Amino acid sequence: MNIGITCYPTVGGSGAVATELGKQLARRGHRVHFVSYRMPFRLDEFHENICFHEVDVSSYVLFEYPPHDLALAAKMAEAAREHDLDLFHVHYAIPHALAGFLAQQMLGDKAPKLITTLHGTDITLVGQDRSFFEITRFGIERSNGVTAVSEFLRRMTLDEFQISNGIETIYNFVDLEVYSRARAYGDRAAFASPDEKILLHVSNMRPVKRVLDAVRILARVVNEAPAVLLMVGEGPERSSAQALARRLGLQDRVRFLGTRERVDEIAGMADVFLLPSELESFGLSALEAMACGVPVIGSDAGGLPELVAEGETGYLRPVGDVEGMAARCLELLKDDARRRAMGEAGRRRAEALFNADRIVSQYERYYEKVLTAS
Repeated sequence: MNIGITCYPTVGGSGAVATELGKQLARRGHRVHFVSYRMPFRLDEFHENICFHEVDVSSYVLFEYPPHDLALAAKMAEAAREHDLDLFHVHYAIPHALAGFLAQQMLGDKAPKLITTLHGTDITLVGQDRSFFEITRFGIERSNGVTAVSEFLRRMTLDEFQISNGIETIYNFVDLEVYSRARAYGDRAAFASPDEKILLHVSNMRPVKRVLDAVRILARVVNEAPAVLLMVGEGPERSSAQALARRLGLQDRVRFLGTRERVDEIAGMADVFLLPSELESFGLSALEAMACGVPVIGSDAGGLPELVAEGETGYLRPVGDVEGMAARCLELLKDDARRRAMGEAGRRRAEALFNADRIVSQYERYYEKVLTAS
């Protein structure tokens, strides 16, 4: 197939999944055309079946804000016309579903089918804003096919937006060759002394991620076990987390590593992964940690319980239960055999349910279903 993929190119779960999906599809012989205003951050390899079409957003004195959405729709239509695309697969409803629909209208009868994948905050945050609610609903309903990355997100979209057409759950996936304990960065001593355990948190550090809770968990852990916390990512809560670490006397035990493309090397060093979010539609970073054999401790909110098997691959506690999460973390840090067994169970769960071959095949079948529908 000839497939157009549109996503946000910056760091984030939706862009990461979209890019990895495109790479996997290209390896299977499909032609993949990425359309975005910048090269997606994980599009880090050359492949003869991958093309990138950059959206050029013009400035003009009458435009207070450059018309990105219109430029995107025009570029999508251009790519479809020149390369005979079979379908557009857009990731994140706003504005990509609308841009895809507009591109279809421009192309008429020869337009590719439009599939929209919902990733989370496009529904739980942006779509809940009353100024975006109706247009989000419109974009979803005008798509020829819609998928969601968890059953939680599928149900929420159907309920909140009263969607009449069906939505299919297709989970996020992980490349098990990339994410494994064997890929860990070799010099663990650069981050922790031999007697210290490594806790890890990876996110875009928005308020919904509750990054301050990760620091508070560390504060309770170090009272009983030597440990450090590695924080990967950038975002509005980073400065608050740094200030809290200083206030608690943990500035030497919390390392802020910034945005990293090679998260696999860091995840492979960790002993426990922390994800105390207010809400996770899926939890891609937790899946990547599981693939590296790292137990997950997080909140029992949203789609995370679909990923983490309670008591088997990690522990989930109510949102804000810092004491409970810290207690479970200590249990694992004090029992190496149990922690390793739980990490191995996480790897097996990733292999069985969320491996790239399984999930990409589901997308291929869904593409065929949409293309053959009347």
